[in-house]
Amino acid sequence: MGLTGHDISTGLDRLVAGMTGLKHSGRFHEPNLDGTAGDYISFDSWEWPQGVGLYGLVRLWLLTGREDLRIRVEDWYSSQIAAGLPTLNVNTTAPMLGLSLLWARTRDPRWQPVLDAWADRVLSEMGRTPEGGFEHHVSDKVNDNELWDDTLYMVALFLAAYGQASGRRELVDEASRQFLVHARYLADPETGLWFHGWTFDGRHNFARARWARGNAWITAGVLDLFDLAELDRPVRQFLEGVLVAQVDALLTLQAPSGAWRTLLDDASSYEEISATAGIGYGLLKGYRLGLGTPAWRAAGMKALEAVMDNIDESGTVLNVSYGTRMGHDLQFYKDIPIQPTGYGQALAILCLAEALEHVEKEGQAA
Repeated sequence: MGLTGHDISTGLDRLVAGMTGLKHSGRFHEPNLDGTAGDYISFDSWEWPQGVGLYGLVRLWLLTGREDLRIRVEDWYSSQIAAGLPTLNVNTTAPMLGLSLLWARTRDPRWQPVLDAWADRVLSEMGRTPEGGFEHHVSDKVNDNELWDDTLYMVALFLAAYGQASGRRELVDEASRQFLVHARYLADPETGLWFHGWTFDGRHNFARARWARGNAWITAGVLDLFDLAELDRPVRQFLEGVLVAQVDALLTLQAPSGAWRTLLDDASSYEEISATAGIGYGLLKGYRLGLGTPAWRAAGMKALEAVMDNIDESGTVLNVSYGTRMGHDLQFYKDIPIQPTGYGQALAILCLAEALEHVEKEGQAA
């Protein structure tokens, strides 16, 4: 179909409304380790889905200059910080990414002490696996000695973005280290895809699940890392090779609809739109940055169509799998329920916003 810039902009307006209107319905009861109630859906909660959501809103503000987005984001951070920040872990670090980009552009003095303090605590307090990877500790579960691909998007990108903007090179170096350690244990040399997790207790990749959203965190995350920070040349070259190997595999697994399935290499698993949006975003961005072939762009535009087809009238992204714990068998991933989430909204926002960079001047998508 011929998507125009107007179509995409209208979709973005709906996505923003859908994200900021998300509320927890009580369907999921997930108490945190400290006894507080877990809320991974409502926009007003400080957690990782909302963190990814805020990153999407900030990226959209930086692209469009819409002051209403900046004000909405600043108000969110102001109220959350005034209320008191939660316990530090991998997932509660995610909102710091959007704040680091906000501060990098505005240099508002309210934000830097918060960012510095959180970055210092990440370096000194976050649990480590052998070889220095961040253990995937989250608000409701301790995952000792485990590496998850989600960690790179939730923590390492913040360190890279804030380290670059603030001149704190040690933060960029730590982000680079995390990508390298995670790639060592999670990138599958056989297929080029990434496994969901690795445990040093028994040294295995759990169900060896080539899980779609986990791979989307990598496709998008590696390209965002290149965009957010200046890396040492060998690190960048290594990660470029990892990325190309992954995308080569992803291109062969895209469904006729333009989507990817929640288990990438299992045709019996359902098509999942948050992963499709994240991968589509990465493919389009990779092509724009000169790292990919025209096949990347074609697959990215096809993914865009699938995402657009799954945005309802209220701006809610449909067919998004809920937050996914580590699976010990592949059926676990097929059984994850569908639920609108902040990260579904945000990954769709990133995909559509990147697509605006690819439409022709007359407004017709090529």
